Amino acid sequence: MARPRSKVKEVCQKENCSHYRKENGKDIIKRGTNSAGHQRYFCFRCKSYSVKTKGTPMYRRRMSERKVKAICKELVEKKGIRAVERTMHVHRDTISGLLHDLASHAKDMTNHLVHDLGLSTYEVDELWTFVKKNLKDLSPSTINSLNQAKQSLQRA
Repeated sequence: MARPRSKVKEVCQKENCSHYRKENGKDIIKRGTNSAGHQRYFCFRCKSYSVKTKGTPMYRRRMSERKVKAICKELVEKKGIRAVERTMHVHRDTISGLLHDLASHAKDMTNHLVHDLGLSTYEVDELWTFVKKNLKDLSPSTINSLNQAKQSLQRA
């Protein structure tokens, strides 16, 4: 007799899967770790692998979560990208990429919080303080996406 599968809280992250982000009827098991040490999951429905960090700023990062948190704390203290580069021993392009991912994730979270959960713009506005402080260090495409998110907040 086969051993029953363990209960995994993860859901399938593939958009073309019939059980994409659905709890009921999912058939997922743990299957190893990736090179960054994150747990990998296998979906028997779509025969694909995913990791727990997909859809977050930590996805495809080759640094520990502790180091990312330390970089974020340095940026919140109004240090520039080059100052963080010197203190954390991480290249400035890596820090800029992390900042870009954090900004796009903040935009997605704002849309979710305002439209799906019905929070007020004042409550969500405090989430933007970190990103607004560092606008001069962001790429033009990121600044454009932030302005679009700001306009959608003002319309709501």
